[in-house]
Amino acid sequence: MPPKAKFTREEVVRTALEMVRENGMDTLSARNLSARLGSSASPIFTIFQNMEDVQQEVISAAHEIYRNYLREDMSGGKYPPYKASGMAYIRFAREEGELFKLLFMRDRSTEAVTEKKEEIAPLLELIQTNTGISEEAAYLFHLEMWLYVHGIAVMIATNYLDWDMEFVDQVLTDGYMGLKHRYMEENSND
Repeated sequence: MPPKAKFTREEVVRTALEMVRENGMDTLSARNLSARLGSSASPIFTIFQNMEDVQQEVISAAHEIYRNYLREDMSGGKYPPYKASGMAYIRFAREEGELFKLLFMRDRSTEAVTEKKEEIAPLLELIQTNTGISEEAAYLFHLEMWLYVHGIAVMIATNYLDWDMEFVDQVLTDGYMGLKHRYMEENSND
C-alpha cells in the first residue's frame, strides 16, 4: 500500500502555479517545489507520476485563469465583446506575465497544435455581425487582428512596452477600424 499523501493534489498545483507566476516555468522542479512545500519530493510523487504531470496541471490552471479574464472582460460591458477578448488577452499579459509566457510564448514545436475554428466561432460571428463579411473573410480578419493583439501583449509581457490600457484601447480601435474598412471595401467590390 503506497504511503498516504502529505499534500492534496490541489495544494501541490496551487504551490506550483504560484512558483510559475513568480519566476516562470523554468523554476518548477521537484527540488524547488518540494522545498516550497517544506518537504522532500517523495510526497509529490505519491500524487503525480512525474514532473511533466505537475507541469500539465499548471498549464491547465493557467488556462483557467486566462479563461476567467476572457469571461470577465467579455461580460463586463466596458468594451464591445470582440474588442473585450483582445483587451482581456493584453490585460492577462500585463497582470500575469509569466503565465502569459507559459501559455502563449513557449516552444510548441513538439506539441500537436491545431487551431480549432469552433473555439473561435463566437468571435467570428461577432466580426460577421459587425461587418457583414463572409465567415472566411471574418476568419482572415480575426487572424490579422490576433497578430496585432498578440504583438502588443508580447511586448507588454516582456516589458518592452508599458502602455496603459487606455492607449491599448485606442490602438485596438484603430487597428480594428482599419481592417474593417479594408474588408468591407473588398466585400463591396465583389
